[in-house]
Amino acid sequence: MRSLYCGQLRAEHIEKTVTLYGWVDRRRDHGGVVFLDLRDRTGTVQIVSDPERTPNSYPVAEEVRNEYVVKVVGRVTQRPEESLNDKLPTGQVEVYADELTVLNAVRKQLPFQVSTAEEENVREDLRLKYRYLDLRRDRMAKNMRLRHEIIKSIRRFLEDTENFIEIETPILTRSTPEGARDFILPSRVNEGEWFALPQSPQLFKQILMVAGMDRYYQIARCFRDEDLRADRQPEFTQLDMEMSFMDEEEILALNERLLVHIFKTVKGIDIPTPLPRLTYADALARYGSDKPDTRYGLELVDVSDIVKDSGFKVFSGAVKGGGQVKVLPIPGGNDAISNVRIKPKGDLFKVATDAGARGVAYVRVREGGEIDTIGAIKDNLSAEQTQELLARTGAQPGHLLLFGAGDVGTVNATLDKLRQAIAQELNLIDENKTNLLWVTDFPMFEWNADENRYEALHHPFTAPHPDDVDDLTTARAVAYDIVYNGYEIGGGSLRIYQPDVQAKVFKTIGLSEEEANDKFGFLLEAFEYGTPPHGGIAYGLDRLVMLLAGENSIREAIAFPKTQQARDLLTSAPSSVDERQLKELSVKSTFKPKEKDA
Repeated sequence: MRSLYCGQLRAEHIEKTVTLYGWVDRRRDHGGVVFLDLRDRTGTVQIVSDPERTPNSYPVAEEVRNEYVVKVVGRVTQRPEESLNDKLPTGQVEVYADELTVLNAVRKQLPFQVSTAEEENVREDLRLKYRYLDLRRDRMAKNMRLRHEIIKSIRRFLEDTENFIEIETPILTRSTPEGARDFILPSRVNEGEWFALPQSPQLFKQILMVAGMDRYYQIARCFRDEDLRADRQPEFTQLDMEMSFMDEEEILALNERLLVHIFKTVKGIDIPTPLPRLTYADALARYGSDKPDTRYGLELVDVSDIVKDSGFKVFSGAVKGGGQVKVLPIPGGNDAISNVRIKPKGDLFKVATDAGARGVAYVRVREGGEIDTIGAIKDNLSAEQTQELLARTGAQPGHLLLFGAGDVGTVNATLDKLRQAIAQELNLIDENKTNLLWVTDFPMFEWNADENRYEALHHPFTAPHPDDVDDLTTARAVAYDIVYNGYEIGGGSLRIYQPDVQAKVFKTIGLSEEEANDKFGFLLEAFEYGTPPHGGIAYGLDRLVMLLAGENSIREAIAFPKTQQARDLLTSAPSSVDERQLKELSVKSTFKPKEKDA
């Protein structure tokens, strides 16, 4: 039997005989002595074989190669002083192999080097096609261990400290409007009817509150058929929680304790509480984003009232048209950022236009408070307006002021993207900082101009602020997002549990009573049998792992992810199916392949 994992060997095991299993990470022949780095999911340890001390294993050691699967029985010894390796947890010891057994060999050329010592940059498509090899590599093995530790810490805290119970909710359910496109599946036994894969367990977890489960959690698989980005996947995992008889303050406090526990247990990071809070309105006003990265400054400044009557039509026209003018002040920006980069064809110009702006206006602050710019800004601001602008933005000589002018959404999106890009370039971001904050008081609804109706910003079961129930179209929601270094990692709300308020919300988003009963009748009926006040939250587990691992894509936090084209390169999914299977499901494909070029 295995005595220990490779990565567990330490000086305390010296003189003990151990049995190890794993893969040959690297083989080195040093003048008749063979060294093997043996690797399993916990790490590597050095194995030694020579013809005098280990005559039984030496012939085998001469033949093995990288990625052979082997069994080693041997004695743990102290490494010689000159070969100690402080970079490895096992670097003080080595194992002399009395027995070395090849359990399986490698029969094909490796598509890329797996060895931790020879790890190389490999194309992502190749890594995903041979994911089983990629998962052997140190980077991915560490990420999978980290993911496990995070989930383990979550379970221990919620179950052992906070009295939660884990309950699984269905994967095959009905299609309900939750903001994204559903994955749907035809039912064979109920012809003409369809299941949907859940976008979240939202409705079931609320029903569990009606059922008296009180504190529920689940490591839940969720599915959304939407366009992909670096931090999105068509199938993903979330930590889902719902709680009865708790108000917003109690829910936030419990979740702060959870976050403190995760960060301390997994990464040894102390998180001070209570966490800072920003309202949705303040976050947009100061950062242009509802998920601001607060590790650095560069806060935005609204100057609409200063320039609304200026002769510069871009500014005055934006304000008079119901928009705004905001400034991103950049200390030292005069020296760091050239005009060419802000003007058409420049990289910062492209950042702005990609965010929806037509361009970027700017001002450079010189000695004596003089402003310098190209264009009509300077000539169309009075001396009083100029001084007020400099005072409000805190601009000093050397400052570069970047302006956003237009509708509120575009201005915020543009300056948010510029803020992030410039902070990265100027090395303003302390990568060792861990900034968590709550964003609260989201709007209940946003206007969908394409469909000419209001739609719920989160979902239609979010409770409105008690002070705002008279006019739901402008109401704030009792909703909260948790933001970690500029990423939203979780979000939730108090839920509606009074039928009259729920009916009012459905009416606001344009659902008739008949439509509401058709889509959500099972939930609404459950609410008739005694519903406790309740609320919840869900965390994007993949995104949390990605951030704690220091990765830039959630594909590095998932064992078997999809590509940005929603394909699984390992199994070649999705794929076509047999016509007979479609017939059994009463489904016919209307897809017509494009004609190939002659």
